[in-house]
Amino acid sequence: MTESKLCWLDIRGADEESAPAILEEAVHQRIDAVVAAETGLLAALPPTVRRVLVHDAGEPVDDFAGADLVVVAGSADDRAKLAAAHPATDFGRYVEIVDAETLETACEAARTERWSLLDFRDPTKIPLEIVLAAAAGREGTVLTRAADVEEARIIFGVLELGSDGVLMPARAVGDATALRLAAGAVTGEVDLVELTVTATAHIGMGERACVDTCSYLGKDEGILVGSHSKGMVLCVSETHPLPYMPTRPFRVNAGAIHSYTVADRGSTRYLSELVAGSKVLAVDTRGRTRVVNVGRIKIETRPLISVDAVAPNGQAVNLILQDDWHVRVLGPGGAVLNSTELAPGDKVLGHLPTADRHVGYPIDEFCREQ
Repeated sequence: MTESKLCWLDIRGADEESAPAILEEAVHQRIDAVVAAETGLLAALPPTVRRVLVHDAGEPVDDFAGADLVVVAGSADDRAKLAAAHPATDFGRYVEIVDAETLETACEAARTERWSLLDFRDPTKIPLEIVLAAAAGREGTVLTRAADVEEARIIFGVLELGSDGVLMPARAVGDATALRLAAGAVTGEVDLVELTVTATAHIGMGERACVDTCSYLGKDEGILVGSHSKGMVLCVSETHPLPYMPTRPFRVNAGAIHSYTVADRGSTRYLSELVAGSKVLAVDTRGRTRVVNVGRIKIETRPLISVDAVAPNGQAVNLILQDDWHVRVLGPGGAVLNSTELAPGDKVLGHLPTADRHVGYPIDEFCREQ
């Protein structure tokens, strides 16, 4: 099993005029492999991009020179015979899943083959879940064919771990970028730093937003929130017990509506902009991330508290929260800190994005926030 999600492009359906530009984009986006009908189109690819052919075991064998990997549509014996005849080429298996019998074949291939390319003809993802469960702990790599970017996003997340990679047809410039973004939205890490609280102040009434996600959030997990785009604090989810109300493990009482949070693809969003269906980045105390869907935003007028902190590099950070004991942030080691009890010298976890922002996207320009 791979540690990062693989992105493969299938250019067999691209027209001759579009193919060169699609391949150029694929290289720029660091696509992991390109599947073609013949290796001539792949000759100019750098060695960082795997050259892949799909071969039907019933077809005559051509020279596989120029291919890094040949995926065989056939049995394990068919693949073994070709591998013995062409020892310099890597081989895997292609399985089309249309019924229970071919599903079992796919499970067997995922468990035993170094490379398995699976093509599920029905829209349900239950067969893929079965294959991934049956091949848990596998040594090889399982790739699944997706019809488009939306399906790729779903495949990457099946059973949380998802398929090791996705093969998607590329028919136009932009497809490679879209696939890479879909893979990049699944997981990653951010650098967290220890911020030192310098001051707190009760500032009166204002509107704050609770971010209700469609996911259970962990006890050491929340979202990054801050008054400035270059400094944010990790606000914890309501997974920790409170004396007067039940836990709401899907919710983060995030802060005042002007605040930034981190969305998918590294962009920022104002809390006031989030709606049902928006995406935000959930972050744990080790900096591990995942994209979660917003189910609801609750904006209500509440007393607010302003928390000032400073980073080790001297950068100032501010967060404005609901002024209430049950609103919490995370500190080093997963410590859960009540916002109203924060005092100068306390340590909280935060993140310092380096780029300025324009309509939420990183941009290299001068921008001062105060």
